[in-house]
Amino acid sequence: MLIPVVYPNGKHDLVKDFLLSRLIDDMSIIKFKRNSGWVSTTANDIRRSNKVAYDGPKRRLQDSESAEMIDFF
Repeated sequence: MLIPVVYPNGKHDLVKDFLLSRLIDDMSIIKFKRNSGWVSTTANDIRRSNKVAYDGPKRRLQDSESAEMIDFF
């Protein structure tokens, strides 16, 4: 899938979707287009891959717990 992007020099381009995260992390683009419209890569409304990992309690079922739930039903 090709995604419309805009580089810092104003040039528009289409890039493959698997390259988008790298371009955002490298600050190589200033915006890209989603179905809902253009998104600024300098805004806080995009997901970044360099987030700190969650360090809180695990709330999802563990494999053994989910197996018990399957047996229950």
